[in-house]
Amino acid sequence: MERIKEKEFVVLLGHDSRIRHFHSRTKQQVIEFTVQLEINLRGEWKPVIRYDTAHGFAHRDFFHAGGRAEKTPLPIGDYNSALTFAEMDLRANWELYRERFLKEEIPDD
Repeated sequence: MERIKEKEFVVLLGHDSRIRHFHSRTKQQVIEFTVQLEINLRGEWKPVIRYDTAHGFAHRDFFHAGGRAEKTPLPIGDYNSALTFAEMDLRANWELYRERFLKEEIPDD
């Protein structure tokens, strides 16, 4: 029987943002993952964007300030590639996602 290995860590970004990362794998094959950008608002961590494999397929959830989420399937067949894409997207674009979320949360007057 193959052993399942799990890895979990947090990457701090700026003063109020972080990426939470979790994945499990057998050998070199990812079997599930969650990678989530979060922002700290008034002392509470709120999800901004989450990539995961819940519901049996790789997808992205865009969270809106009110808590509503938009689910978009990823057109990437295997979980290894989907996890790599998720990590690269969040690390490259976290500031843009953060700003979009904050504009919804705290609208300009």
